[in-house]
Amino acid sequence: MLKINNLAVRYGAIEALRGVSLEVKIGEVVTIIGGNGAGKSTLMKAISGLEPAFAGGIAFEGRDITRMPAHHRVALGISQSPEGRQVFADQSVRDNLLLGAYLRKASDPSIALDVETQFTTFPRLRERQHQLAGTLSGGEQQMLAIARALMARPRLLLLDEPSLGLAPLIVKEIFAVIRALKQSGVTILLVEQMANQALKVADRAYVLKTGEITSSGGARAMLDDPAVREAYLGKH
Repeated sequence: MLKINNLAVRYGAIEALRGVSLEVKIGEVVTIIGGNGAGKSTLMKAISGLEPAFAGGIAFEGRDITRMPAHHRVALGISQSPEGRQVFADQSVRDNLLLGAYLRKASDPSIALDVETQFTTFPRLRERQHQLAGTLSGGEQQMLAIARALMARPRLLLLDEPSLGLAPLIVKEIFAVIRALKQSGVTILLVEQMANQALKVADRAYVLKTGEITSSGGARAMLDDPAVREAYLGKH
């Protein structure tokens, strides 16, 4: 579904990504793990079209999208739940969901069905559907960010740090949703600092360090790899 070849991204003279190559197959959950400043969010922004590629290429379902504008990528089937949630704070929960479907005609009856699906997946959003998104807790905002991304009916869902800053019980809920999405057949690229949780839900994993892929493999094998455990999971 997604193939990245020798991708480089620069911020002026700073090379945030260099020579990054990876792939995501249909129906997989693939996770990118790495420390702060590794370039994980830059990679996600490059895939979604929010950061331009300096070199290399990005292909989605066999089509070169390297220079394609971000909104065209959404239309193709790529949707992102960004780091830091970035909900529309002065809009209601329901309006945030509707904004996630902005590429679909307002008269499309399936939009209402999809809103109902998100309320079933995230019951707390139903309870707070008329509240302003800015008044929600961090966990509720994260649920809303994921639900909004799903309103675009993506074939590839990009999840950037979904557990960031959340309480352990909320993190557990978020990962339960990711597992349910996986079981429903959604293809997911997951960036996550909680590597232990990410590797337990993923099929495959890549380690990103200072802008480069340093290792990759099956998620279970990575979970048991002593070097990965010491660097990202803790020795115990």
